[in-house]
Amino acid sequence: MGGRKYIQHLKMRWITILLVQGICISLGLALLVGSVFHYFFMLANWIYFTVFILSAFIFLYFRPLWKINETEVVRYLDNHFPQLEDSCALLLRSSDGLSVLESLQVSKIFPQLPKNQVIKGSGKKLAIGLGCLVVGISSLLAFYNIPARSLPISSPRQAKSSHQQQIENVLPQVANYTLTIIPPVYTSKVLRSQKQFYVKAEVGAKVKWNLKTNKSIGAFYVIFNDTEKLKLNAIKGDSTQWAFSRKIEKQGFYQLELDGVKSDLYPIDIIPDLPVSIKIIRPKSQTTIDIGQAQQIDLSAILTDDYGIAEAFISATMASGKGESVSFTEKKLHFNAIFNRQRNLTLNKHIDLKNLGMKPGDELYFFIHAKDNKGQQSRSDVYSVSIVDTAELMSMAGMTSGVNLVPEYFRSERQIILDAEKLLAEKDKLSIAAFKTRSNDLGVDQKLLRLRYGQFLGEENETQIGGDHDEHDHDGHEEPNQKFGDVQAIMDKYAHKHDIAEDATFFEPAIKTQLKAVLNEMWKAELNLRTYKPQDALPFAYKALRLLKDLQQKSRAYVAKTTVKTTALKAEKRLTGELDKITDPRQNLQFEVKDQVKDELRLLLTLLNNHQNGKPFSTNEKALLQTGEKQVIAAAVSHPESYLAALKSLRKLNVQTFPAAKDLNTVSRAIYTIIGKSAAKPQAGTTGSNQKLSNNYFNYLKKY
Repeated sequence: MGGRKYIQHLKMRWITILLVQGICISLGLALLVGSVFHYFFMLANWIYFTVFILSAFIFLYFRPLWKINETEVVRYLDNHFPQLEDSCALLLRSSDGLSVLESLQVSKIFPQLPKNQVIKGSGKKLAIGLGCLVVGISSLLAFYNIPARSLPISSPRQAKSSHQQQIENVLPQVANYTLTIIPPVYTSKVLRSQKQFYVKAEVGAKVKWNLKTNKSIGAFYVIFNDTEKLKLNAIKGDSTQWAFSRKIEKQGFYQLELDGVKSDLYPIDIIPDLPVSIKIIRPKSQTTIDIGQAQQIDLSAILTDDYGIAEAFISATMASGKGESVSFTEKKLHFNAIFNRQRNLTLNKHIDLKNLGMKPGDELYFFIHAKDNKGQQSRSDVYSVSIVDTAELMSMAGMTSGVNLVPEYFRSERQIILDAEKLLAEKDKLSIAAFKTRSNDLGVDQKLLRLRYGQFLGEENETQIGGDHDEHDHDGHEEPNQKFGDVQAIMDKYAHKHDIAEDATFFEPAIKTQLKAVLNEMWKAELNLRTYKPQDALPFAYKALRLLKDLQQKSRAYVAKTTVKTTALKAEKRLTGELDKITDPRQNLQFEVKDQVKDELRLLLTLLNNHQNGKPFSTNEKALLQTGEKQVIAAAVSHPESYLAALKSLRKLNVQTFPAAKDLNTVSRAIYTIIGKSAAKPQAGTTGSNQKLSNNYFNYLKKY
């Protein structure tokens, strides 16, 4: 009993050492890899859990703990401790079942069981695990203390903004400054700090400015979009320490003013939060379930969002009945998925139309409704699914009146369907030969119907290909009125001309396309009937009948039935009304000069072009520059990355004695962009000499 307890204790110790080593290694790798990915790729905290689980699975693959049992421990002791004489297996056996020699051997090796350093290398295993854990914790602390990276720049316009923020000018009074951006909670992003006044933040993010000046400042202002001016208070009365914060909701620009000295213009760029993008892969936008098809659909959609998807479901509306008795039933179908704020999701849903209560003739309209972490809602396009009504399809309603582009014998497709269903009902009573004969006969009827249908598309009957040439004269005698050398007449005499299928009918292209679809379905039905499979032929026959019926409904002529009842006129009251309230019509219109702003900018553009030689601006011309500055400011508020440089150059032109060519070109390019392309205006056309001659001739004719 003592030997068995020793082996069991050694087994648990061995498992514990490996378990501790595995947890430490997995946790260390999770902290190391997760902190790297979180810092460089701004991934959420789920990356730590994912790496931990993956590392644990890999460790257990190479160190399967469940395989460590008492037999494995006995084998380990026999291999590593020679003094046990390969007899440790006797310790697991009951003392009653041992022989005399085996009992003597047990009593000999039991005192030799090792007490210390039984599991060799256990200290090394624990040291490796603890080392990995220390490295992971150190990397986590290191990346946490490093300022967060700004988002990568992808577009050329953003790259230009990045270049501007790298070379931004700072007032000499500012000794040190730090901007801290706190993203909204729903983005799951950590706060980040930067050493630049250029702000690029998410919508609703809070930005904190901390500034330190190298001398005491009397008045500190912050000007937003050149319209809002905020006065700052020093921190704890220290005129060199300043701080303020602001929630960023829209883009624009700002600047600092220290004791009357204004800084450069700094842009504020907003990262918008877009709603959930929904893309339905299947089914099609309009799905029709024909006879014989399973009354079910498989829905598959891809959802994408910037910061995570909070909810998504299917909003379905089922329409039953017709006319005034139609009824609608709304249902909410949920996906079997866990959203957990994931950014990309592929959702699948199997919808059984019978379980929804749909019957033949009903229609289902559905769309996907989704909501992101911010609460923004979005929906997909509306998709429809309809089940063909067999009773309505087999009825003769709508086929007894109206304009028929399809001949009467096309309606025998209904009779083929009835005969096929009758054949299936009598299948058990018929012999195999009789069943195949009747099925083949139905295939022949379907073929004849298809061939008649093909004639209306200009296709030849298969029974007449190459035949009936009696109308051509092949005796070699020339007609008396035939012109000598007329090649076309000779070719017409001996050639057999056929109609071109695309030009042989007077049907419209849309009708022709649907007629071809009918022919295709008839051919599939014929194929199954000829191969003695009438059950498989029914769906194609039903679809052909439905297409024919839709075609005949499209070709019908409808006249609206009206029953308007008017009030009877009283002859004694006619023309006796008072007309004093009736005045002359007057229309007051207010015409706005919409192009006044563009006209001012065009005038400013002309002024800038006139000063390309470095000629200084006069007082009146500087007033025009200030007028144009308002328009550039408005453009810079909406698009700071495009017009902020032009606003800086325009303000330089107001203070420069001799305008710089660089600033003139920058402002000119911005004004060109603001004005845009002018709309084309009608112009008097020019006519050639031949047109003038014909007009003069026509005018002279009118005189006489």
